[in-house]
Amino acid sequence: MKTIQPVLNVIPSRAAGFWQLGVVVALVLLRSSAAASDFRFDRDTVGFANATVFEYREGHPYLRRQKEKGEPKRYTRRCFVLCRTTMQFHNFARFDAHALPLDDNALAAHIRNVTRRAAWGKPLPSDQRVVFPGYANLRAMSEARREVVRANIGLGWPTYFRLGNIRMLYEHNANYHKETHANLNAVLERGELFVGFLTTYPLLSINHAVLVYKREPAFPNGGTDRYLVYDPNHPESPRQLTWSSRDNAFAYQKDWDFIGGFVRFYQIYGKWLQ
Repeated sequence: MKTIQPVLNVIPSRAAGFWQLGVVVALVLLRSSAAASDFRFDRDTVGFANATVFEYREGHPYLRRQKEKGEPKRYTRRCFVLCRTTMQFHNFARFDAHALPLDDNALAAHIRNVTRRAAWGKPLPSDQRVVFPGYANLRAMSEARREVVRANIGLGWPTYFRLGNIRMLYEHNANYHKETHANLNAVLERGELFVGFLTTYPLLSINHAVLVYKREPAFPNGGTDRYLVYDPNHPESPRQLTWSSRDNAFAYQKDWDFIGGFVRFYQIYGKWLQ
């Protein structure tokens, strides 16, 4: 019995050690997944879509049919604008559903007061934010007053000439994207939002902006990090961006407007000139 006793003592101590390790891992995962939990897709995103310039079939672009006479103008080239607007409202605006809504002119002025601020600025305290009466959140207001919102959040064509876009011509190496991945995690850990530019240049299968707002819980040694994103082309539900530690690469989910798979990913609106 004396030779057995030490073995019996080791078993509980090992079990306790594994249990404690499991608790630590769970807490870390919980923290990483909940850091930006104050952002809700169904509340804090814009309720209308950015329309694509091309038509898509199974993720492949085709020239769109000619617009017929009397057909309303399509709202296109605004993915950067909608992501920036979402971040600005999250940082600088608040809503009061119990007050009377503003008329169109006053609402337009309030919107411009928000969207003319630097998106990378520090979030304002509640008592300094621009107040939007009559609506519970950005989603509700953008659905109810769509045309006023569209007319006052900015034009799409200037985003083609942003200085930060030049990175897609030369920032192609794995180290750059490893740094982007680390920065993405750090931003979300701080409870902030991360707007990113997805591209496959020189291929043209995607050139698009999305807003990352949450890192999903991951299993240890899984090798893949998953992130929830607001995609302006898909206001109906979140989309998913992934990072593979094996390939040191990002990938974006397949949908009607993208074939899915590898993308390069660059942060935008994180600082001046980015």
